[in-house]
Amino acid sequence: MKKIIVMGSGYGSNFQAIYEYFKNKPVEILAVISDNPNAFILKRAQNCNIKAILINYKELGKEKYNEELLKTLISFEPFDLIVLAGYLRILPEFIVKRYFKKIVNIHPSLLPAFKGLNAIEKAFKYGVKVTGITIHWVNEEVDAGEIIEQVCIRIEENDTLESLEKKIHEIEHYYYPRVIEKILFEKL
Repeated sequence: MKKIIVMGSGYGSNFQAIYEYFKNKPVEILAVISDNPNAFILKRAQNCNIKAILINYKELGKEKYNEELLKTLISFEPFDLIVLAGYLRILPEFIVKRYFKKIVNIHPSLLPAFKGLNAIEKAFKYGVKVTGITIHWVNEEVDAGEIIEQVCIRIEENDTLESLEKKIHEIEHYYYPRVIEKILFEKL
């Protein structure tokens, strides 16, 4: 049985896709961890009978938050993978080093283009004809880890920002669980 931890800060649709994909496979989601008390991902985890852990960044501040996060992660060892799914914090170097090549992230652009927040909007406003998603290992730099997989989509003439976001989320939900499965069972 492979064991993963999912971390997210928001709505949790990628978590839901991961949960649905793995629910009848030999993969256990040990916990969902969020920094945001209002993150719907916590409610989704509870609805799936998965431990939902809030470590409130705003209450604790950066240093204390990172210490609590490390303690929480250590409490679940051994596990195979930390899956970032809409997690909006930058992990501290000591966590990245401890779990190097055990933390995977999904980003809604073809990295190295449009790093950071609002990547779909940046790509749309810039006028690129092709965008997509990148699944990558996490390192000390934001959205700069080794690329595992990229999937491209065309931006059509009639696309709006909303229609592009919908397309990006659809390919995220399809590909992220499948790439996680490859990582877990084929050791990419």
